[in-house]
Amino acid sequence: MLVALGLAMVAVFMFLIMTKRATPVVALILVPTIFGLFAGAGLGISDMITDGITDLAPTAAMLFFAIIFFGIMIDVGLFDPIVRGVVRLVRDDPARLVVGTGVLAAVVSLDGDGSTTFIIVTSALLPLYLKLGVSPVVLTVVAGLANGTMNILPWGGPTARAAAALKIDASDVFVPMIPSLVAGMVVVLAFAYHLGVMERRRIGRIEIRPSVLATATASVSAGGGDLPPADRPGSSAGSGSSDDGSFGGVLDPHRPTLRPGLLWVNAALTVALLAVLGADVVAIPVLFMIAAGLALVINFPRIKDQQAAIVSHSSSIVSVVAMVLAAAVLTGVFAGTGMVDALAHWMTGAIPDWMGPHMAIVAGVLSIPLTFLMSNDAFYFGVMPVLTETASKYGIDPAEMARASITGQPVHMQSPLVPAILLLVALAAVPLADHHKKVLWRAAIVSVIMLVVGGLVGAIPL
Repeated sequence: MLVALGLAMVAVFMFLIMTKRATPVVALILVPTIFGLFAGAGLGISDMITDGITDLAPTAAMLFFAIIFFGIMIDVGLFDPIVRGVVRLVRDDPARLVVGTGVLAAVVSLDGDGSTTFIIVTSALLPLYLKLGVSPVVLTVVAGLANGTMNILPWGGPTARAAAALKIDASDVFVPMIPSLVAGMVVVLAFAYHLGVMERRRIGRIEIRPSVLATATASVSAGGGDLPPADRPGSSAGSGSSDDGSFGGVLDPHRPTLRPGLLWVNAALTVALLAVLGADVVAIPVLFMIAAGLALVINFPRIKDQQAAIVSHSSSIVSVVAMVLAAAVLTGVFAGTGMVDALAHWMTGAIPDWMGPHMAIVAGVLSIPLTFLMSNDAFYFGVMPVLTETASKYGIDPAEMARASITGQPVHMQSPLVPAILLLVALAAVPLADHHKKVLWRAAIVSVIMLVVGGLVGAIPL
């Protein structure tokens, strides 16, 4: 009964958001509530949801202050030189832009934090997408794929969880999977190039106009969407670009929030933030709260300006935090009613005996849908020990099972249960449904390729 309700709940939720019959926030709140009541939760559903909120509250706080911090860094001009450099490389070619998105997302993903990656990639490249007329969905797809593939890094989360759950060393899990990681990124960049070529054919090669890029940036900073009709690609309004390729209008050089004299101070603050983030010595929500406070005081000493800086990013903050808290309803009901445990035991119990010698491959295949439907904690600490115990009877090592289990991460990172992906689609003003339609099947292919390559190089027993 719980298995049927769990599968039905996920199916209804995905149907509603994929067909745009409900916003993700509404679907995340109402669908689990209704199914939780059907599961017999009664008034106990209140405690389940409260537990879910308690678990996700630190994430909501982290995203709240991360948006403020990186929003300020964008406003004061920290990323202007990066964007100008990207423009010099991209020029007017959508294909280069999309491939560059994949490369940038992969590089920034080295810090192990998806939210940071998506904030930096979106702030740097979304103005160019809007100017060139490239669909922002392409940005979310490529950035999501690159980050999901890089998420198997030992400090990214799933590898550490798999190692902890199976009591092995994280390096024993990750190092043999490096060829799979490389293969996965090659596939991601191939997808990026293909998407870029399709966008190039759709819109044609156009000339970058500084005035329009400034308008696009202003629209992004204000939380807006499309460019005004006169400034859309193909319009006759505006022309020309600088001969040296600097394209000074990529970010409005006249915006009042610029702080050129504080460039190195802000750069040092950001580097320090990322360094402490990587060292994992301070809780991430606390780290971003302190960093946001320092950024506000350093760049906007007057209280009025500090308030204005926060308000200017309020639309992004509200949409992201609302989705995270709404996701707490789904996770709370999923765990509180026992649906997660029921699904895990049902899936593992449905594996026939003849597949025993191939349990590593089974674990890899199961990781694709299961990590999309549940958190990494639920999968690695709930499902993997059961699968690994079964696999041990056939001589399969726990490390081999762990390696197979992390190949589902490209799909996992697209789940509405992952706050970072909610942040990405919110910053890019892309409906989650549109993102899922383009990204899920590509993410599944990347996961399968990583699993196959792992098998071919001997990291995963076939």
